[in-house]
Amino acid sequence: MENEIIDIKITSDVNESGAAAATKGCGGDCGCASAADDTGAHDAGAGPEIITFGCRLNIYESEVMRTHAANAGLGEDAIIVNTCAVTSTAEAQARKAIRKARRKNPNAKIIVTGCSAQVNPDMYSQMDEVDRVIGNDEKLKVQTWIDPSDAKVSVNDIMAVEETAGHLIEGFDGHARAFIQVQNGCNHRCTFCIIPYGRGNSRSVPIGEIAQQVRKLVDRGYKEIVFTGVDVTDYGLDLPGKPTLGQMIRRVLALVPELPRLRLSSIDPVEIDEDLWTLIAEEPRLMPHLHLSLQAGDDMVLKRMKRRHLRQDVIDCCKRARKLRPDVAFGADIIAGFPTETDAMFQNTLDIVEECDLTFLHVFPYSEREGTPAARMPQVQHAVRTERAAKLREAGENQLSKFLRNHINKTRQVVVEKEKYGHTEHFAPVVLDKAYDAGALLTVRVTGIENNKLTATEIWE
Repeated sequence: MENEIIDIKITSDVNESGAAAATKGCGGDCGCASAADDTGAHDAGAGPEIITFGCRLNIYESEVMRTHAANAGLGEDAIIVNTCAVTSTAEAQARKAIRKARRKNPNAKIIVTGCSAQVNPDMYSQMDEVDRVIGNDEKLKVQTWIDPSDAKVSVNDIMAVEETAGHLIEGFDGHARAFIQVQNGCNHRCTFCIIPYGRGNSRSVPIGEIAQQVRKLVDRGYKEIVFTGVDVTDYGLDLPGKPTLGQMIRRVLALVPELPRLRLSSIDPVEIDEDLWTLIAEEPRLMPHLHLSLQAGDDMVLKRMKRRHLRQDVIDCCKRARKLRPDVAFGADIIAGFPTETDAMFQNTLDIVEECDLTFLHVFPYSEREGTPAARMPQVQHAVRTERAAKLREAGENQLSKFLRNHINKTRQVVVEKEKYGHTEHFAPVVLDKAYDAGALLTVRVTGIENNKLTATEIWE
C-alpha cells in the first residue's frame, strides 16, 4: 500500500502510487494510493461533492457512490467524505475536511463513509457537522442511497461480508486511466495494519464481471486500466476453482484484446503465481512495473511485522522478474522506524534499495495505529523515524535519477493524464513538449530530464 497526505484531485489522474515523492502512512497491502490533504480529493462533477481520502480502492468506490447517489437524486447540497484509516493522521485530516466542508456549506448534508467510518463510526457520529455515517459494505449498495435509513449510523459487521460485487461504472471523472476493484479485504494480520477491520476478509470479483467492466471502460476510450484491491495476490482463493491472479489476468486480456495497457497495484513478492510470472515474461500489455509491498529489508523486522516474506524472498523476486523481463521497474513501500528496529536492522532495509535496484520508493515513517499489536511494542523515537525516513527518501531520489537517465533518447509509450503530463510503460513520469487530450496513447522520444521527470516529444512511426 502507498499512502501520503497530499491532494489527489479526482478531476485529474493520479499516478499508480498516488505520489511521486516520499510518503507517510501505514505501508500495508490495502492498495493505498494517497490520503488527501486538508482539502481532500474533491470531485467537480454534477450531483453531490465527493471528498476522497486514501487508496485507489477508495477512488474506485467513490465513483460507484457517485452513480448510486446520482440515481437516488442526491444533489449538490450533499457532501460525501470517503475516509481512510491507515493512520491517526489520516483520520485527523478527514475530520478537518469535514469541519471545513461544514463551514463552507452550512446547509449541506454531510455523509461520512470509508475505512475510518467503518472502524470508528462513533467518532464521526459524535461530530455535530456529520449527518450520516455509512460503513464500507453499505456504501456500495444501491438500496443504501435509494432508501436511506433514519439511523445516523449504518455500519454492519464487515467480517461477515462474504462477496465483493463488480460494479459497472461508466468511467472516472477527469481520469485518463481507470481503476477496477478485483478483490477486497485481507486474510492476513500484519501487526501494524488496521485495514482488515475496515475492509473485512479477502473476497474476489468473478472473472466474468471483471472482463465485463474492462470491456465497458475500453469501449469508452480508456487506454490503461489498473487492477486494484486490498491484497490482489490473494485473488481467487474464495472463488469456485480457485483461479489465481495470473489466470484471471490472462483470461481478461483474452476476452478484451482491445485493451492496450494493464497495470497492477501493490503485490506481495512471495505470492506471484506461475501464470503471472508467465505474463510478466510474455505479455506486452502487462506493464513492466511492479510495486512490491516490501515494508522492510531486515528479517527480524519482517517477522515482527508478521509479513509473509523474508529479505531473500524479495531479492529472488526481483532477480526472477528481471531475468524474464529485463526492463522491468520496481516500486516498493517501506516503513522506517518500525518498533524495535535497530540501526543495523535499518541498514539492511537501506541496503536492499540498491541491492534490488528499487526505483519508486514510498517511504512511511512508522505511525502507531491504536488497536494493532505493533502499537504495543517498544517504540522507536519519532526523531529517529524521521531521520531514517529521510535517508530512505534520499536513496529513492538517487535511484529515480539513475533510472530516468537510462530512458534518455529511448522510444516510449505514454498515456496522457493531463495536457502535457503522463507516464511511460515503466511508470516513469513524463512532461510532453505540447498539450494533448487526456487519455491519448502516444509514442514519444525521450529528450531529457527536468525536475525528476522525463521530457519527451511525440514521434510518428
